[in-house]
Amino acid sequence: MRGRRARATPRIERAGQWLFEAHVKREPFAPLPAELAPSDMGEAYAIQSQYVGRLAETRGPVVGYKIALTTPAMRAMVGLNDSIAGDMLESTIHRGSGTRVRAADYGRLIVEFEVGFEMGEDLPAVDAPFTRERVARSVAAAMPALELADDRNADYARLKENALMLAADNAWNEGAVLGMAVRDWKGINLAALTGTASINGKTVGEGFGRDVLGHPLDAMTWIANHLASRGLGLWRGDVVITGSLVTSKFPKAGDVVRFEAGALGAVELAVE
Repeated sequence: MRGRRARATPRIERAGQWLFEAHVKREPFAPLPAELAPSDMGEAYAIQSQYVGRLAETRGPVVGYKIALTTPAMRAMVGLNDSIAGDMLESTIHRGSGTRVRAADYGRLIVEFEVGFEMGEDLPAVDAPFTRERVARSVAAAMPALELADDRNADYARLKENALMLAADNAWNEGAVLGMAVRDWKGINLAALTGTASINGKTVGEGFGRDVLGHPLDAMTWIANHLASRGLGLWRGDVVITGSLVTSKFPKAGDVVRFEAGALGAVELAVE
């Protein structure tokens, strides 16, 4: 059985509702009112759960997770000393390179270029802490992935002032596009894997699997233990995207975004 999230206090519930309404109104990314703002990362994740709960009413249940701030430079930019996690909802997960999204549906669309994993076994919180070897045994498939995110025109120069809001705002996740699942992935050197991002056929960035917390499986281990610390588990069929190998890109209507991930294959997205 999936881990149940603890009931929140009225203040945390109001904060989640405020955040949900800010998205509905297409407001720019901004801090919560002082009386609702998270005082620590625990409260930020509690607000995230309330916000995601409202989203789930129309987008379906949580079926996976994203990891953000997987490099020291990104963590330093926002003033945090750890990565952060976000939930991914059922209807926001797209499979296959025929995916199309509309730029107008986002405040400001971000695409990131990642290694994704699909779980083949449960990792319940009660079994934590998890090692990389244990997590690897639980993974059924790996795949190239494009994260869809929306920074709602955030002012990046002021992110340090609102670092906890990144977690509360579900790490800006709006879903993912997944390439073909590779079941025999264990023979691939994921640390050395080269990822190449292109837009309209022009290369816009390259990176390596080791750029995400040292190894994509180390990122998986991080999320498994992070979720367990919140009383949550990873479950069979869940998808995790492990952080971008390439700096974030901001495609516009008419762009075709492609991510080639070596032996994992490629995935493509059309932006309308």
